[in-house]
Amino acid sequence: MAGTPAHSADPGSGGQRKGSGLPLPRFASLRSDEVNVRTGPGPRYPIDWVFKRRNMPVEIVAEYENWRKIRDWQGASGWVHQSLLTGKRGFLIPAKPASLHKTPAPSAEVVAKLEPEVMGEIRSCAGDWCRVRVSGITGWLERTDIWGVYKSEPIN
Repeated sequence: MAGTPAHSADPGSGGQRKGSGLPLPRFASLRSDEVNVRTGPGPRYPIDWVFKRRNMPVEIVAEYENWRKIRDWQGASGWVHQSLLTGKRGFLIPAKPASLHKTPAPSAEVVAKLEPEVMGEIRSCAGDWCRVRVSGITGWLERTDIWGVYKSEPIN
């Protein structure tokens, strides 16, 4: 039909076909201890690898029906079924140790040192700081020290 925009059915093109309608990219977390990552959006595609870290943050970069193309903190990407993801926000310490502060200030008391690849839950973010929970400890991390939240994204 003339004048009607075509919707790409090619999952690699970034076009959406009956996706969630939520903004892309966005962060989510793995729902399970074992998540199959496939080479394409569907069970007919081979499993490329398996994530073994429940609650690990991932970035959703594309959608195709009930499938989400995700990217991890190291840049690896592949397709997972939406049922294996949750909107619960997590974070990961990517490269260098980070200080967990009692209050959102660089001069505040440090309540824990978090090593690379430590994961936790994001409670809220405003400005340069995020309130997080790690292994039962709640505190504040500088936004630039974590992977799992965008530079100026508010989280309430």
